[in-house]
Amino acid sequence: MTEILTITAPSELRATPQLPASKSISNRALVISALACRSDADCHGMLYDTARLPENLSDCDDTKTLLQALAMLDGRSGKADVVIDIGAAGTAMRFLTALLATSEGSFLLTGTERMKRRPIGILVEALQQLGADIRYEGEEGFPPLRISGRQLDGGIVEMQGSVSSQYISALLMLAPVLHNGLELRLKGDIVSRPYIDLTLWMMREFGADAGWTSGNVITVRPSGYQHRPYLIENDWSAASYWYEMMALTADEDAEIRLPGLHDSSKQGDAAVRYIFSMLGVKTEVSRSVEGEVRSEERGTRSEEGGAIVLRKSDRVAPRLDYDFVNSPDLVQTIVVTCAAKGIPFHFRGLQSLRIKETDRIDALVRELRKVGFVLRVENADELVWDGERCEPSLEPIDTYEDHRMALSFAPLSLRFPQISIRHPQVVTKSYPHFWDSLRSAQFIVSSE
Repeated sequence: MTEILTITAPSELRATPQLPASKSISNRALVISALACRSDADCHGMLYDTARLPENLSDCDDTKTLLQALAMLDGRSGKADVVIDIGAAGTAMRFLTALLATSEGSFLLTGTERMKRRPIGILVEALQQLGADIRYEGEEGFPPLRISGRQLDGGIVEMQGSVSSQYISALLMLAPVLHNGLELRLKGDIVSRPYIDLTLWMMREFGADAGWTSGNVITVRPSGYQHRPYLIENDWSAASYWYEMMALTADEDAEIRLPGLHDSSKQGDAAVRYIFSMLGVKTEVSRSVEGEVRSEERGTRSEEGGAIVLRKSDRVAPRLDYDFVNSPDLVQTIVVTCAAKGIPFHFRGLQSLRIKETDRIDALVRELRKVGFVLRVENADELVWDGERCEPSLEPIDTYEDHRMALSFAPLSLRFPQISIRHPQVVTKSYPHFWDSLRSAQFIVSSE
């Protein structure tokens, strides 16, 4: 039987949820740590040492999947025919494709049926240009992949800047261990640039010599990595759903405190502060005297000395036009918020949404119609809402195996008597404790 959760919102909103650690930072830190292990004598020649993990790792499905894959390499240097099934974890597929290309041994990298329909050819072609031995086990351009790892020389690679930033990040993280490093030349418009900058920043945190050398060229020298203790900050993407709740609540005195977020974060989705400043949410930075906040969900403490505090503001734009090319993971949150607040919009830069966990553009159009909003798609990858409404059916929201559908639609309970979500367990992909966090904020979350 399909599980359905029904969410009923409280009349007053006061919450201090414990956000998950950043998935983006966690996954990059794991891959860089694995590469650092290769030149670290304490690793004793292992492909990865799971005894030396970054602190405050995300406990979401994607990070767990990547960690499990790396654990399979723990102490297996040179062993052949390792089968790694990453399920639906797209980040793990891209990052491991690059990592395994230089890992001694033979590997079969596979995933779910949906993963086998998500393209990987651009990254594989780039790695093959560098000398990687990667073959397709099924349809060309898609997983599963047969990878025979070897030392790669590196060199110059050209790639369209409009491809997924995960392809680019996978290549960049690998570059410091290539014999000649890497010169990556990006052609055309560069999308999701903040994610690329996050990768470069983290690489430098681990001793890499990497950076932009012109407007569209990144140079990484063969410096290797240095292992170091590393603390993962909390996730700004997860914070976006609490921004949405603040924007939608009728409680003028509402307050949400979000510990463990860095005000100077390199996470691209920290842009949520700016976007929601136009949607009636004020962001404040609170400095805590104690410097720690107890987690209700996990029984741990965040040592981040303070919190981001959200309050209502009177500033609400009459219309929102925005290009999400640098922050595509915020699209569902902002689309749902604007529709619920009656704010017409025209959103561009959505091309990558077609190849996510689901076709997020089509999913948004279908599911928002259930709650009475009629969206229009223009030029295949632009979403427009001019205020058109229809009679809401209030059927359960389908999630399409996409965590962000559940996470972005649940706050609609603040504008409707209740909202029902089908397959609510999908939130474990990025925010495993979301439903518990809602309950701690006095939402009623019940199963049907």
